[in-house]
Amino acid sequence: MAVQTVFKRYEIKYLITHKQKARVLDAMMPYMKPDPYGRTTIRNIYYDTDTFLLIRRSIEKTIYKEKLRVRSYGRAEPDSTVFVELKKKYQNVVYKRRLSLSEAEAMAWLSREQRSQKHTQISKEVDYFLDYYQTLHPTVFLSYEREAYYAREDSDFRVTFDDTILCRQEDLSLTSDVYGAPILPEGMVLMELKCSGGIPLWMTTILSEEHLYKTSFSKYGTAYRTMIFPQCSGNRKQRWR
Repeated sequence: MAVQTVFKRYEIKYLITHKQKARVLDAMMPYMKPDPYGRTTIRNIYYDTDTFLLIRRSIEKTIYKEKLRVRSYGRAEPDSTVFVELKKKYQNVVYKRRLSLSEAEAMAWLSREQRSQKHTQISKEVDYFLDYYQTLHPTVFLSYEREAYYAREDSDFRVTFDDTILCRQEDLSLTSDVYGAPILPEGMVLMELKCSGGIPLWMTTILSEEHLYKTSFSKYGTAYRTMIFPQCSGNRKQRWR
């Protein structure tokens, strides 16, 4: 199966309880099928500047925002396939471009120890990003458990449920164990609808019946607010770019 490398879609988020998740799952089963990989532990390392410029811009809710991360599905080894992802959002539309590499190659590339072994348009865009934001480095490790579902008759529509979202600022490696501080409110699940167009009518009916309303929730943004910013604000000599 070919790996998708370019995405253009809307990503609509909802914070729901486990009971609401169970009811949503029951209602959507006639229309959705689970991801064949089942429940997956996703690991991410986010990159930012010395002054956390990227996440601060994102939190300011500008019409354009961008992020760089490297992701693995499960614990990685140096020769495991991981994904370098450049994610941009403009006027509520998410554009994601990603490149698959081995963990060792990806980390060496992003640390500028070597150039990417793949010469593509996407690698050129990542190189430009690295050159433009000169002090990019790993800042946060974020992991979570994900269940993903696909529409039976429209593979473009997806629903994901993320829980056990953990973050930390040390041991920033996809080869390490999963641990860190929880950033979701206790007892809550992050549900996300991903689509290139409108939400199916049957899903809007479920949302209405369950009184579920979209929210703004950024995993990295929440990690910054709860863990990183309190440390920065305590340092009066912090210089913002």
